[in-house]
Amino acid sequence: MPVLALVSAILVVTLEQYVEWKYGFAGLLGLLLLTVGVKAKSPGVSSAGAVLLALLVARPAL
Repeated sequence: MPVLALVSAILVVTLEQYVEWKYGFAGLLGLLLLTVGVKAKSPGVSSAGAVLLALLVARPAL
């Protein structure tokens, strides 16, 4: 069990660092909103985070 928790923590930190490096502070904020919204079961907060991430990803195509 501790190995699974360690691997999960490493994966989460790596994902956060990649999003911040690729999309800056706005990407980190979107990921944070999405995560908090899912954990708090708040569809408004998670939707705001998902929309922000979608806009950042689609920005080059717009």
